[in-house]
Amino acid sequence: ADGAPGSLLATAGAMRAAGLLLAWALLHPAATQQCHPASPGGVLRFTDRHAEIRVPALHRVPSSLDPLYGLVRRCLDLIQQNPLPTELLRAALNDPGSVRTSQVVQYELGYVVCAAVALLFTVAVPVAGMCFCYCRSRRRCGGRLRAHRRSLGCRRRCLLACLSFTSLIILISVTCAFVTSQRVKGQMEPGLGAVPSTLRTLRQHLANVPQGVQMVVDKFEVPRKQIISDLGGKNRAGQHPELPPGMNEVLTGHRCLAGLSRSVGLSIHAQLKAMTYAALADLQDRAGDLQTSLHHLQILDRTARALAAARAELEPALRERRRRVVALLDDPRCTSCASVLGRAQSLELGADYGKVPSVEKVLKALAGLPRSDFAEMIRQGNGTFNSIPELAVERMAQVIQDLRDDLARTAEKVQSIADGFPFPDYTRPVSEALVKAEDRSQPYLREAERFEQYRWIAGTALCSIILLILACNVTGMALGAYGLSKREDPSDYECRGEAGAKFLLVGVGLAFLFSWLLILLVFATFLVGGNIQTLVCRNWVNQEIYKFIDTPGNLPPSMNLTRQLNLRRDSNLSSAYRECKSGAGLWEVLQLDRSYDLDEHLKTPKYTADFQKRLGDFTANLGDVRLLRSEGRQDLETFARSGVDEVDYGRFQEEMKNPVVQTSLPGLARNLEGLQKMQRNSTVAGRLAAEARALWQMQNSTVRSQEALVAKLGESVQFLSRLAPHLKERVKRTLATTASVEARLPVQAQQILRQELSCFTRKELRYFAQYLNWVGQTLREDVASCQPLATALDNGRVILCDRIADPWNAFWFSLGCCTFFLIPNIIFAVRLTKHFRPIRNRLM
Repeated sequence: ADGAPGSLLATAGAMRAAGLLLAWALLHPAATQQCHPASPGGVLRFTDRHAEIRVPALHRVPSSLDPLYGLVRRCLDLIQQNPLPTELLRAALNDPGSVRTSQVVQYELGYVVCAAVALLFTVAVPVAGMCFCYCRSRRRCGGRLRAHRRSLGCRRRCLLACLSFTSLIILISVTCAFVTSQRVKGQMEPGLGAVPSTLRTLRQHLANVPQGVQMVVDKFEVPRKQIISDLGGKNRAGQHPELPPGMNEVLTGHRCLAGLSRSVGLSIHAQLKAMTYAALADLQDRAGDLQTSLHHLQILDRTARALAAARAELEPALRERRRRVVALLDDPRCTSCASVLGRAQSLELGADYGKVPSVEKVLKALAGLPRSDFAEMIRQGNGTFNSIPELAVERMAQVIQDLRDDLARTAEKVQSIADGFPFPDYTRPVSEALVKAEDRSQPYLREAERFEQYRWIAGTALCSIILLILACNVTGMALGAYGLSKREDPSDYECRGEAGAKFLLVGVGLAFLFSWLLILLVFATFLVGGNIQTLVCRNWVNQEIYKFIDTPGNLPPSMNLTRQLNLRRDSNLSSAYRECKSGAGLWEVLQLDRSYDLDEHLKTPKYTADFQKRLGDFTANLGDVRLLRSEGRQDLETFARSGVDEVDYGRFQEEMKNPVVQTSLPGLARNLEGLQKMQRNSTVAGRLAAEARALWQMQNSTVRSQEALVAKLGESVQFLSRLAPHLKERVKRTLATTASVEARLPVQAQQILRQELSCFTRKELRYFAQYLNWVGQTLREDVASCQPLATALDNGRVILCDRIADPWNAFWFSLGCCTFFLIPNIIFAVRLTKHFRPIRNRLM
């Protein structure tokens, strides 16, 4: 009887725990349906690049001189409108003696016309200079005006404006010539030096490919370590956040748990614990109902018997007491006793517990129960279920070791990528061609560098002379204008005006003296730079040069680039350039005796088939948990059939509504005590006091003890009456739940195992795929990339055309503008000198 309240509290606590677990299961349904999302840690990190030798790509840098470069290119397109001379170049390369001069002149007709203009300028300007010197010696040129007219001022101002304008154009042109000449000098040396360095870089790139391929293959260690870590890792704290309180302590001794096996075991435990714990809690409730019901039935039986026996003992004593009290109250000597007489006459027993149903049959049915230890059974079931993570570690130990062995064999398969890479034997022709190109280019590069040095010296000197001519112009105009402003009479001599005229004539003399050198330098640089632009750069940009090289018969056999570079038989320079430009690997453009398909080597199933099959074939029984043994099931079934629910507890409740004694003994006793005080007869008063004490004694001893038994009986009747209507249904549900959980646990554990292994497989396959994708990308774009060859060709075009040819052509164009504008400069300067000298005759 003393353990019943504790059992009720334990039952309520278990039910609350089961409710919380069921709520958790309802709030986290998705955890059993899908894999965990990929975390940032699932992305492998490889070394950025492995190739130590690189060919950096060069690009055209925007410049403030770009409009000038565009203007020069348009001028050259007008001068040379002919396309690439395919026939002429074929003849020149294969049979130089067959080239006729007329063919060259016909193609270079624009340059021939420019050469004629330059020759005419070279001859005409010095002749004109000599004629001017002769006339000047005869005082017929650059002398004085004969007469003063009103229109002279207007003419003078016009000449000053024209000379200033031509001087400004010459100044702008010579400034551009200086800038572009310096830019050519600044680009020529690194540009020429880039040729052998680029060729050496390409050779080193080819030589380092096998080492780079091996380095890439060795990086398989990155996914291998990650997969091994996933197979045998643990979290930093050694605990799992999903475990209920106490489970982390259970697993404390297993800090070396395998990562995969622990993850599988903990996932099974986490996803099935709500269902299992709820079934165990329900079973514990039924076991508690059995023990508590048996306890209350025993109380019910004992208490009913005790109350019936107590009633039998109380009945004669109460009847005797009623007789004595009625006789006393009916005595004539008793004053005012008639008012209490009726109450005393009704003094008789109330409830009769001999009439309540007997529970002896139920107690016989429950005799010896429980035969099984439900507490130990629940503890063992709970312990077996909580040991699933440990069981998973034990059952999966062998498959994890096999997976480690599979990884070691996979590393050997990955090594075949490097072992089968057919590179060294096929890059030797390319390396030899690069060495030959480097050796042959050295003399031409040195000659180009020396020619550029001479050009820069000559250009700087002639530009300085042009600046000197401009200085003479500016000084002459300034002195002459100042002298005119100070001269009161036009016929008066003025030294500053005369000095200004002489400065102008000095500038004229310098222009006559050096103009032929200017035009020769302009034509020489124009001929070289123009042909580079129209013959090479223009056809390089539109890839006409590649088409010419690819056309059979255009190049002599000794210059067969397809054979020298060991390109594929179905390939040529244009297609190889396009493939290299788009990021193809060197092995894809070279002529290989045997095929090497990198994509075939990088197929993921080739390396993951064994790993995937081993995980797919693995099975283990991790959910064989026994919650209810047969004897426990029999106990619950016996409990349900015992008839607890057939007892008429309403009869008990109806009988308990009746008091033990119909008339209240304390009330009657108090009435007698009140009458005692009213009596004048001491004998009657004494007898009333005695009867009141006897009634109090009966109430305090016999009646109160029976009332306590009735209260105890009421507790048991109340519990049993609440339990009885739902007993069979609850027991049936509990038996069905435990049977269902016992049947579902292995099935669902196997499903979760398959799901976890599938998620793990997909995760590890992503590591393989990341590595193989990285291998393909790194080999194609870096280690064994063909792109450096295309980059080298593009860099050559940028250096030759954008960085050297453009400023080179802008130089001769600017210098040519200076040269041609010297002619109007001479005319305006000679005409202006007369206005700075005194007039011979003053005519009004």
